[in-house]
Amino acid sequence: MPETPTPRQLVQGLLQGTAPPRPLYLPIVFSHGARVENVPLPAFLTNPTKISNALRQIRGRLRADGVTCYFDPLLESEALGGAVRWEAEDRPPSLHWPRPAAVGHLPDGLRPPEEAAKSGRVGVAVEVIRRLKTVLRDDCLLMAGISGPFTLAALLTQLESNDVLRAPGISSAIDLASAAISAVAKALLEAGAGVIFIREEALPPLSAEDASGWASRLATTINIIRFYQALPVLLLPGGSAAAANHEAIVQRHWECVVCPVLDASARELPSGFGVALPLEAFEPGDSGGAKLEESIRQIVSGPRTAVVTTAGDVPAAADMERLNKVWENIRLR
Repeated sequence: MPETPTPRQLVQGLLQGTAPPRPLYLPIVFSHGARVENVPLPAFLTNPTKISNALRQIRGRLRADGVTCYFDPLLESEALGGAVRWEAEDRPPSLHWPRPAAVGHLPDGLRPPEEAAKSGRVGVAVEVIRRLKTVLRDDCLLMAGISGPFTLAALLTQLESNDVLRAPGISSAIDLASAAISAVAKALLEAGAGVIFIREEALPPLSAEDASGWASRLATTINIIRFYQALPVLLLPGGSAAAANHEAIVQRHWECVVCPVLDASARELPSGFGVALPLEAFEPGDSGGAKLEESIRQIVSGPRTAVVTTAGDVPAAADMERLNKVWENIRLR
């Protein structure tokens, strides 16, 4: 491998089980593009031209190993037949179903997973990846996000995260969610995505048996991602959820890079894991910059960290200079 490996070469090494000489720096910066293009976020999310133009500008300002082509928590839900409603641009949208069901049950009339992979804004995400693949160099990884099976099942059934494993009949919702995210991931990968983030926010406390079942639900999607020589990155919540599931997660062998959120409850992670930086650290005026930089220095000087990313899409008014300082800490390792 060359003395200064490209991001693509680092990905190939990770897929082969080789510890990287430095972490891949993959911050998730997507909705910031609406601010760059000066358009409302709802309009931005449906316009591949605006998205592509904004991401090319962000790529010029942000020193990172990848560019986030699409990242939206409701992507699969909308593709399955849900309606996304924006009451106000500065508040998260709500999800509605044409044929709603009681809490804990799947709505009627959902699209099959194969049809969902061609519906909603999945086509927008695919088009953005295709466009950027033709204009960006190979050393820039094209990234996209999908939901985890528990997270999507919770959205479909309107359940809280702690109930997602215990509700009667939830298995069918998790099965559908697993099939849907696999189909959507395949569409993104065929367009040229090199990194797929799997957001598993609705993660209940897991026993060893629960963790095994959850990993098996993820396995098909992870295997599809690896088949396309892309890197699967599993984003996990921090706080009490991370503490409760720490042992169940770190003791498993994963075919992906696992990235829990860095927070006060974080514990030492095995070599080959990654870390997700808290989003509030990049808000304008946040005073935790020095503390964050020290945490990054400790991370990159410790066991082989595979990936440094963010806990999700950074705020639209993100401090790009702080994001670049994280890169400097990694580069100087």
